[in-house]
Amino acid sequence: MTEALALLKQMAHGIAVQYGSNTEVVIHDLSDREEDPVVAYIENGHVTHRSAGDGPSPVVMAARNKTRDQLPDHLGFTTRTADGKILKSSTIYLWGEDGQVDYILSINSDITVLMAAENAIHTLTSSGQAANPIPDKAPTNVNQLLEDLIAQSVALVGKPVPLMTKEDKVKAIRFLNHSGALLITKSGAKISQFFGISKYTLYSYLEEGGE
Repeated sequence: MTEALALLKQMAHGIAVQYGSNTEVVIHDLSDREEDPVVAYIENGHVTHRSAGDGPSPVVMAARNKTRDQLPDHLGFTTRTADGKILKSSTIYLWGEDGQVDYILSINSDITVLMAAENAIHTLTSSGQAANPIPDKAPTNVNQLLEDLIAQSVALVGKPVPLMTKEDKVKAIRFLNHSGALLITKSGAKISQFFGISKYTLYSYLEEGGE
């Protein structure tokens, strides 16, 4: 084990203890130029269901053979996991003497419940005169339009998908139907996947909602 990796493991453990079990800290090892990168160390891997020894993500593979100018640290961005968790993440690159990335330190905090709490607090403190919480913008294609409408449906319900009840999902899907989202080609499959339901359930929700 190199000194750099040992130090990173020490830091990863400290971050995980500081921020608790909802924060995953991952070290990706890219130092062997002849082998594919691997997860060298992980704390709280249950957040994204990964463990030490797992292979690289597309983001890690894309970091290979890039320069510092092409690959600045990516801090404080949000992502969504395959099972619907909302993460606040940071990716920090550690560079070798040859100008290539040796290690990547990734921090992923599950903020799903916090976002739900934030929405609940906003509901209590709002004057009731607020407009649509999603600002209007001009989509450049139908895929972006569908994504915007889905985001508006989530904002309407006021909680992320993992915390939605069946009634919440019915409300969101009825909004999408009224907004014309289901008229977009192949939108049913995308909406079903987003809400974690089957296409059959999607249309049964519409019938149940009186559509």
